[in-house]
Amino acid sequence: MTEGAARLVRPNPHIIFDQATFAHGERVVFDGFSLSLQERRIGLIGSNGSGKSSLLRLAHGLALPAGGIVTTLGLNTGTHRKQIPSQVGFLFQNPDRQIIFPTVGEEIAFGFQERGDTRREAMHQALVWLSRFGRTDWFERVVHDLSEGQKQLVCLISVLALEPSLILLDEPFASLDLSTRLAFADQLQALDQPIVMASHDLDFLAPFDRVVWLEQGRVRADGPPRDVLEAYRAEAHRGMRELV
Repeated sequence: MTEGAARLVRPNPHIIFDQATFAHGERVVFDGFSLSLQERRIGLIGSNGSGKSSLLRLAHGLALPAGGIVTTLGLNTGTHRKQIPSQVGFLFQNPDRQIIFPTVGEEIAFGFQERGDTRREAMHQALVWLSRFGRTDWFERVVHDLSEGQKQLVCLISVLALEPSLILLDEPFASLDLSTRLAFADQLQALDQPIVMASHDLDFLAPFDRVVWLEQGRVRADGPPRDVLEAYRAEAHRGMRELV
């Protein structure tokens, strides 16, 4: 999207799970889980509770493995946890879980202030980034007066503004209506940065480089989208017939 973003892009983002173990409460999500992700566009699919969100949170260092190692962009998430957010952007499924400031300008400026910019510099950068999306009129708007799609766009701008090398997305379309989802999908497709994205929107994942199907914390299928998505749909149809 920008010259700065282009310089930071790693065409082969590398996320490695090496015998990782992780539990959510008393439920074991991953037990000796190993996987290497290095394509530019990677989709994660699977039923709710299959481990998609946990995989993304572990890759970002938002959660830590109880055993094994998770490495993102060459950084061990256990020992370099604080360095990862400056290189890896994360977009939550629910924008209300990500937004912490009352106005759009303050929300986008926060990342710059965390990076060390003065408040004035940070607010200027927030305005610059809003202008790139044609949304300068949002600068002083109260975030919670926005629609769900508008909030999600604010979150995306906040992530992109720091020019991460890799972007992780956890079902970003879940709360969007069809027209907003299509517009948001176009914005994601245009990004320079590599993406790892969990989604139930199989059509959006079809042009990706690779799709990983998770089931109960294990890889059920992994490969080209055409093959994996076809197998996933066939399994879903079998499940529907069994319910009838």
